[in-house]
Amino acid sequence: MATISDVASRAGVSTATVSRALNGKSTVDPELVARVIAAARELGYQPNGPARNLRRQEAAVLALIISDVENPFFTAIARGVEDVAHKVGYSVVLCNADENAAKERRYIDVAIQERVAGVIMSPTSTATNIDPLVNRSTPVVAVDRPLPGHPSDTVLVDTRLAAREATEHLLARGYRRIGCVTGPSGVRTAEDRLAGYRDALRAANQRGSTRLVRRTEFRAPGANRAAHELLAQPEPPDALLVANSAMAIGALGALAERGLRPGRDVGVVAFDDVPWAALVDPPLTVVAQPAYEIGTVAAQLLLARVNDGARPATTTTLAARLIERGSSHR
Repeated sequence: MATISDVASRAGVSTATVSRALNGKSTVDPELVARVIAAARELGYQPNGPARNLRRQEAAVLALIISDVENPFFTAIARGVEDVAHKVGYSVVLCNADENAAKERRYIDVAIQERVAGVIMSPTSTATNIDPLVNRSTPVVAVDRPLPGHPSDTVLVDTRLAAREATEHLLARGYRRIGCVTGPSGVRTAEDRLAGYRDALRAANQRGSTRLVRRTEFRAPGANRAAHELLAQPEPPDALLVANSAMAIGALGALAERGLRPGRDVGVVAFDDVPWAALVDPPLTVVAQPAYEIGTVAAQLLLARVNDGARPATTTTLAARLIERGSSHR
């Protein structure tokens, strides 16, 4: 079994540097951290996480509280978190809040009872309350949506800009009555995507209309109903910006039920590049978010804070990219 000395020798650094690098200390040069992690991976080195945490009476476990386990975006985040945690001897407990504030509170209580070393979470709403974690000095990192009321390490995607670029793409393809199907009021990602959509319309001197916007749950049934409502209007939209991949299923279903073809009849762009997006006919144009990277960055930030609670809170904003496919081409 590889030892910390073996890792130090392979990476060409001291054992102290190996320890600091694997524990997320911010004083270690990022290039050295990369060398240490690569050496540890090559040697199959596993630090003794449980022993390391005995002095803090904490388990070598991280809690990941996500909004919806059925959404591939959040499962990709979970994979990123788990990959980073596993390398340094931590386990990850996955909790599905199901966009439900009561379930979220219950999982926060569980995290405290189980004395987890830290928590990564995507807040369900502005009502999310992490006071119990703060009072116990349990490190918290927010992903996808910022935590209300508390400064914390946060990893976001600039979805407002991404929604603007997606809407501009539809305008450039000749669509003029663009509708938006977004999430519930008060949810940061839903608000940002609606704001980006409106930014693009204003920049193009296109008049926006509340008749072309629908808010609903971040799931297929709600989006299906919302799309039907939009398409049943006397002046229906000729394109749709849809806030996530689950909602895209509902919107595409509504088009099919009305005998409309994506692209030719109604342009469609949806957030998140799920595996099936390239397989439907026509393939779906998407805003691809770096979900796995969100998870890895969040885990690295959390592990760094576990070892140094005095670090200033940071916000990391990642970029999304538009992948053009047939659903946004006439």
